[in-house]
Amino acid sequence: MSAGPPREHLVFVTGRLARGRLESIAAGLPPERFAWSIADAGVKVAALMTEEIIRRRVAVPAGATRIILPGRCRADLSVLAAHFGLPVERGPDEIVDLPAYLGLAGRPVDLTRHDVRIFAEIVDAPRLAPDAILARARDLARRGADVIDLGGLPDTPFPHLADSVRLLKAEGLAVSVDSFSADELRAGAGAGADFLLSLNEDTLDLAFETGAVPVLVPVRPDDLASLDRAIDRMQRAGLPFLADPILEPIHFGFSASLVRYHETRRRHPDIAMMMGTGNLTELTEADSLGVTAMLLGICSELAVGNVLIVQVSAHTRRTVEEHDAARRVMYAARADAALPKGYGRALLALHDKRPYVQTPEEIAALAAAVRDPNYRVAVAQDGVHVYNRAVHAVGTDAMAFFADLDVAGDGAHAFYLGGELAKAELAWRLGKRYVQDEPLRWGCAMDAEGEDTTRFKAPGATRQPGGGKS
Repeated sequence: MSAGPPREHLVFVTGRLARGRLESIAAGLPPERFAWSIADAGVKVAALMTEEIIRRRVAVPAGATRIILPGRCRADLSVLAAHFGLPVERGPDEIVDLPAYLGLAGRPVDLTRHDVRIFAEIVDAPRLAPDAILARARDLARRGADVIDLGGLPDTPFPHLADSVRLLKAEGLAVSVDSFSADELRAGAGAGADFLLSLNEDTLDLAFETGAVPVLVPVRPDDLASLDRAIDRMQRAGLPFLADPILEPIHFGFSASLVRYHETRRRHPDIAMMMGTGNLTELTEADSLGVTAMLLGICSELAVGNVLIVQVSAHTRRTVEEHDAARRVMYAARADAALPKGYGRALLALHDKRPYVQTPEEIAALAAAVRDPNYRVAVAQDGVHVYNRAVHAVGTDAMAFFADLDVAGDGAHAFYLGGELAKAELAWRLGKRYVQDEPLRWGCAMDAEGEDTTRFKAPGATRQPGGGKS
């Protein structure tokens, strides 16, 4: 039997307020994998430690292999690593996440890979000038699109199609042209388009006139045999293609269309396939993130390596980011032969899997130790907690706290607390993780704010004499 990994000795650097909770979490680490020590830097709040404080006040025991700082500590890791002669890391923001950080909740998550190509359609391209098309294409590519699809509109001329294709190609972008007009498809291909959407067995001759890769569809959605014949013709010619059995909306053939995707994969195990997801995301008034995750799961199971997405409705305005996040999660889960669980929070927007990082009892213990007038805000299963040395109030209505807080004469801090308490109430009602002075996290439904982990945040409103703060 081979030996397991060598036992590590971890040194957790913390402050006085967090030490008790850290000890309880560390005590649950598997002793065969980790020995541990806690180094108290002699400050109350661990996030306020600087590298100078840590260098002066922290002693590292013999045999230590790694030093782990709190996630919100802004100390310079390289300076500390040079000082102690050991690797120094910034751990998770919340102590409760420490086991997962140490790899005890499964293997490390790698979301850098995927095997699905995103075609993002500019649906109103004929109505846009070439420079506006280029600007839209750049934005789609920045958000995760791999191919820019120029969608034609019925009975709408697109005289600048070829110029637009050449403009996008000069930018280094892959381009597809989506039109019912053979003339437009021909013009797009002649200008250098990489893909043509969509050809069936009646229009397939166009595929032999150009070097563009055709996307094949059935003559009618329920006519899978016509798609088979088009596939067979392209295979006999030895030419590349994508096959799209056509996903239909709910109550208009959705279930049957899923069967067609499965059947097409069964009949043709090795062909490249496409799914147009817009008939579900756009035509279902539900949060599109969950719909997208389900569809990308189907693509993962059936090896559908291309998706065509559109964004018309306002509720799908993050559809590129949602598809990008879902393709990465599904790839990672499939590579691990695992359920798509435990692969980060990108696909969780409204609710968090572990929303509460402290129990009411832990918050009460912290509140009892506070000796200053600054207000802290926290969320636990029983509601929103606000506390300082004089007050510990618990409730579920942000507006109801005002009478308990001594901020009537301090407008700046009243404004600050109002914002924090409203955010905390929202987090409690939705079951989301709340951290004071931090934005709520909405997965891929919102861009995460960039953060310099070596710099402290700008100071907020602080309590004024006769008023209140945090």
